[in-house]
Amino acid sequence: MRRVVLFALMVWLVPFLVAAPARAQATRTWVSGVGDDANPCSRTAPCKTFAGSISKTAAGGEINCLDPGGFGALTITKAIIISCETGTAGVLVSGTNGFNVSAGTGDVVVLKGLDFEGTATSPVGIQFNTGAALIVENCAIRGFTSLAIGFNPTGTSSLLVLNTVAENNGTGSSGGGIQVAPSGGGSAKALLNHVTVQNNYVGIAGVGTAATTNLQIDNSTVSSNTSIGVYAGGGTAVRIGRSGITNNGGAATSGNVLSYLDNQINGNNPDTTPGTAGGYH
Repeated sequence: MRRVVLFALMVWLVPFLVAAPARAQATRTWVSGVGDDANPCSRTAPCKTFAGSISKTAAGGEINCLDPGGFGALTITKAIIISCETGTAGVLVSGTNGFNVSAGTGDVVVLKGLDFEGTATSPVGIQFNTGAALIVENCAIRGFTSLAIGFNPTGTSSLLVLNTVAENNGTGSSGGGIQVAPSGGGSAKALLNHVTVQNNYVGIAGVGTAATTNLQIDNSTVSSNTSIGVYAGGGTAVRIGRSGITNNGGAATSGNVLSYLDNQINGNNPDTTPGTAGGYH
């Protein structure tokens, strides 16, 4: 009789169990230096890491920081905003990239107020592979053995870097600050504005063809890098305006770098003279 009752009870419960919805992802989640990834990542019960939070954040949603903390490395596969300007939002890594972005063709990834530290053992601070766009704002990226930002899209993508510092990246013979170099048939449009790139190996590099790579540098400082300040390779053109290229151990510019004739170029080895970009009307 007991078996019959249990069987009947199970049959009665099955429709309710099947119909029970999975926990919905939130459009906004939170991390805290004293959070726990077992939490739902709400403001009152925040997570500990970006990795713990992103799995509970809907595509196109936003992750915010409640307070300073070390929030760890992250792989991003969807549209997301990570905005942390309340204090130090640390991404301290050893032996791995800080962030890897492999998002969908229509996905925009926004990173604000993050502090990346590679401890001289990690290759790239922010590695972009796929996605519609990457926006990096008010970030600091240092101590990576290859690059601060490696923007290497395999599709059509854009990069915007604002008010960001890339320093002490690369080794004594390779790597550097910011590289825009599409791969596998990709193309890139990139704007760096109010960016400081110093004490890297190469400062800023655009690599590709005129059809694949479009790199603009405005209101920025490229200084005290071991090698070349601004490099254009593979037939691409890099345009610079209202920027300082100073005290680099190699040439100020190399390759097809074009100037709006409003830059300051001093103390490099040598102070190369870029071609004229034109553009004033």
